Amino acid sequence: MKEPLNRKSVKPAGAAVMKRAVAVLGVLAAMSAGAYVLPGGSILRRMVAAREELPSTTLKADGSLHFYGPVVTEAGGALGLPTDRPELEADGTVSLRLPGRCRFEAKAREGNTVAAVSSGGRKRVEGTEIPALSEAVQQLCAVLGVRAESAVEGREVVETHLRSLGIEPRTTSLARFGGDVVYVLGQQGEGKPQFWVYKDGFRPARLKYKDAKGTAWDVRFLDYTSPVTGEMLPRSIEVWRGADRVMRFTVLTGDTRAKLADTLF
Repeated sequence: MKEPLNRKSVKPAGAAVMKRAVAVLGVLAAMSAGAYVLPGGSILRRMVAAREELPSTTLKADGSLHFYGPVVTEAGGALGLPTDRPELEADGTVSLRLPGRCRFEAKAREGNTVAAVSSGGRKRVEGTEIPALSEAVQQLCAVLGVRAESAVEGREVVETHLRSLGIEPRTTSLARFGGDVVYVLGQQGEGKPQFWVYKDGFRPARLKYKDAKGTAWDVRFLDYTSPVTGEMLPRSIEVWRGADRVMRFTVLTGDTRAKLADTLF
């Protein structure tokens, strides 16, 4: 008569085999994912090439502009609005004329108008400066305002700008931004200067850096699916200072055939 099978002795062996299989699959998946991280030069070249394919070189986008937390005092003082509140709302307008001319305007319906301008890499402010607005237009213009003779030349322009922010564009990795996979250019680690690019579409996603005074900024470009901007501009732009979101611009209407006067820039 055969001895009954001791099932208790089988389970641990089967579990061990399963654990080894899962571990091997995990290693293979990690190696596979690592193999698809493009070098920084290729990422930037494709990003610039995608911008070159856009049919328009001008855009006027109007929308709502919100200031939060510690920036309410700065924005309220500049716009002539009350500052005794946690949030401040104004009208916002982004004007682009490629290559390299960008204007970000904040206007209070019953108050002042402030504009931050980046033209050919030069900064200009009209009215009392709102630092978050200035940071937004400079970074926006540096990565969304590029239009060059070739993708290689455009890549070099963006690389120069990234290095000026302390970002090493040849170091790359992968991350997630919301529900999207992004390429990360720059050293890994919390607080490191980085440039994030959406893996799907090669559109700018995020710039993290510190200014000359050591202030940490995080400029985020969210949602390129809105038809009103023709992919020239994301639907929303956020600016974070340190751990605080201090500004958000949301596009409501856009005109890719706008006639923009030279005096705007």
